[in-house]
Amino acid sequence: MDKPRHFTRRDFLQTSALGITAGVLGLSFTDLSSDKPYFSIKPIGRTFSLENYYIWCNSPIWGEDGKVHLFYSRWRKEKGMGGWLNGSEICRAEADSPYEEFKHKQVILAPRGGEFWDATTCHNPLITKVADQYYLFFMGNQNGKTNTKRIGLATSKSLGGDWVRPEKPLLLPGEKGSWDDHCTTNPAFIKGNDGKFWLFYKSWNTEEYENQKGPVRGNRKYGLAKADHPSGPYKKIKENPVIDFSLQPDNAQLEDAFIWKQNRKFHIVARDMGFFNHEYGLHLTSRDGLNWSEPKIAYLDMKSYIKEPAPPGHLKRFGRLERPMILIDKDSKTPKFLFGASQGGKFETSTSFVFEITNTTI
Repeated sequence: MDKPRHFTRRDFLQTSALGITAGVLGLSFTDLSSDKPYFSIKPIGRTFSLENYYIWCNSPIWGEDGKVHLFYSRWRKEKGMGGWLNGSEICRAEADSPYEEFKHKQVILAPRGGEFWDATTCHNPLITKVADQYYLFFMGNQNGKTNTKRIGLATSKSLGGDWVRPEKPLLLPGEKGSWDDHCTTNPAFIKGNDGKFWLFYKSWNTEEYENQKGPVRGNRKYGLAKADHPSGPYKKIKENPVIDFSLQPDNAQLEDAFIWKQNRKFHIVARDMGFFNHEYGLHLTSRDGLNWSEPKIAYLDMKSYIKEPAPPGHLKRFGRLERPMILIDKDSKTPKFLFGASQGGKFETSTSFVFEITNTTI
């Protein structure tokens, strides 16, 4: 199957006389007349923060009780921003609605120590329900470094109940030298149009990561693995990687993908890592899950929506929404709320941030 075309630097310069303007304003290469973000959003605010903790990875789901249950990751403030890699745990919070303040309820998964595959961190929660079972995809690592990041899967019959914890990872990296030999992380999950269950994952190549120069090393791409059951086993498809920006200028890439289906298309929202800039969100679509559109802007930087005082110097990612997640309306069809993590807040760490989605650009 043919891969989607990737733009080179020469393509970028020759696209049109509007090319420079597109780079400045963040317009899509495929439709320079469309500069509006896909999501029109209205800030609800920092609805969840914890003293002495960084909060990240906010995955919401409607509960049978009508409340919103938020599966999130947190780590101690004294570890600094890098604590996600060597001390994160996954917890659950609740709110009566997305407009209300969330309250912490329980720790779901904590690092187990020893020789376990998730010994040093539990991170990247993604909660979903299939039939009568809840599935919590997440990432664990064994040595506090990126090269042992692995996707795992915990299951439960209820959101607040006992979670069956995996003894082994769900998805392993590729063989040495492959594009995905470094890790598996950032799970995105959906039932595909072929009846199988699709697990998208982020990875990159170890040699590139260790030897490249610059502020961002390696090029993060997305692959796809499929299974007949949500619990697996998952088999990677031969067309991988399915999302690859490596031919773009300046080592552009993406991360933190979240996938949903709407109007007979698959949609992804992700964090931009240099396609437009490092502060925007990206939006891509596909009819088959393999061939994805060139990215357009999903949402802008935080200062486009809110005004906050200048942060302390240790919050170097202040001003962008990361780990974007969508809460679908109760009709199970319409994206209604955009959840993410953002540095800042009264405890000078990071918090949840929620937007109401007022409409989408179709």
